This record gives sequence, C-alpha cells and structure tokens, in this order.
Amino acid sequence: MLAVTTAPSTPSRTPGWWSLVRGDVACVLSRDPAARNRLEVWTIYPGVQAVALYRLAHALWVCGWRFLPRFISYVARWLTNVDIHPGARIGERFFIDHGACVVIGETAEIGDDVTLYHGVTLGGTTWNPGKRHPTLGNGVVVGAGAKILGPISVGDGARVAANSVVIDAVPRGATVVGIPGRVVAPRRPTTHGFDLDHHLIPDPVGKAIACVLDRLAQLERAQAAGAGLASADAACGQCDDPCALPSFDLKTGVTVHQE
Repeated sequence: MLAVTTAPSTPSRTPGWWSLVRGDVACVLSRDPAARNRLEVWTIYPGVQAVALYRLAHALWVCGWRFLPRFISYVARWLTNVDIHPGARIGERFFIDHGACVVIGETAEIGDDVTLYHGVTLGGTTWNPGKRHPTLGNGVVVGAGAKILGPISVGDGARVAANSVVIDAVPRGATVVGIPGRVVAPRRPTTHGFDLDHHLIPDPVGKAIACVLDRLAQLERAQAAGAGLASADAACGQCDDPCALPSFDLKTGVTVHQE
C-alpha cells in the first residue's frame, strides 16, 4: 500500500489592526455614495471611528485584558454613539452607516462585508453566561432600527428590513420583514454589488390587507347586484395571485390557510 503524504496546511494569517481598519475605510468608499475621499471617511464618519476603536479594544480583550478594553469601548460610545462590546467578533470590511445608536453585544459574531444602518441592535435575550447574541454571516445587510435578538444565525447574503425584530434563524440569501421578522422573499440578484434597494422589500401584511379590502368590495357589489360571488381561490384584483386568505375553524380554534 502506498502511503499518501499531504503538505502541511498553512495557518491563515490574522490581519493586523492597521490592515483591518484600512479595509473598513475602503469599504465605505465603495458602499456610500456620499463618501468623497479617505480623509473625509477617517475624520467625520463616526461608524468608522467606532469600529477602529473596537478593533483596538478587541485586541486587548483577546490578550486577557478586561477593564482597559471596556474603558476604550466606553470612550468610543461617548464619542460616536456606537456601543460595541470588545468581546464581540467582527470580520473584515465592516461598515456602520450613519453610526448612531448601534449596539453590538459581547458574544455577537459578524462575518465579512457586513453593513449595518443606524439604530441596529444585536442583543441578547437571557442573563445567563455563554452564547446569547446573534451570529451574522458574510454580506448581510441590516436596515435602520432593526433588532436581532438571541443566539440565532443570519445566513450569508441575507437582508433584514428596517425596524424588523428578528428572533428566529434566517436562511442564507433571505429577506426578513416585520415584527416578528418573517422571511418573505429570496434576495433579488443584483449586478451592482450590495443590494440597498430597501424600498423594494415586499410588504406581506399590506398585500393581505389589500386582498381583504378587495374581497369586501366584491361582497358589497355582489349583494347589491344579487349575483354570485367569486370563488375563494380567484385573484383578488390587486394582483394576479390568489388571495389565499386565512379562515378560522370554530371547532379547533386554529387559523387555516387556503392553498
């Protein structure tokens, strides 16, 4: 039997502080049309300054320091209004747009090329030690005011709509809307890098209400004309899709969705 030898794997080199911060600055120029040059990004972007101070505090945290990293985090929050615990793990090219009222907890994990808007919270749901904050994959975009709570995972390339509250895991490439967050559509393909068209995110609640109102109008017209009603699986008139409105079973107390 021939022995098969393999070359020893080369351990991946961890980027240094300066390399990480330069990547954070460069990604702002590619994602924010308002950014004109590196000097502007360095000096007047609080999100960049908060992340730079976080990376310094995190390096000390990994080395076993505790008070000094927390003090740096406190100063960064006072200067930038962004609160990042030094124990959180954040990947490369991380961008906090508008850098205000963002909170990232101690056990949060964030992948590469992630974008957060103002008012985002990556929070916990328990006082018990251990993993209690979310994990975000690569290329995730989280809209303004969204809250992602608990030790859940948000898959690579997912989008979280503004003001959503996410308490369940999000699949890869999905779009989440509402309170609580619901997966409403796969991520749309784009040729322009990051998909920031938040105004094109579907509204399932609004669509359901529109279907109910159109169905009510059909009932009123049918009652006035003495004609038969449209079938339950017919299109409501707002779009080409069947309404598929839920019905309530009085015996079981369960809401049944029509297929």
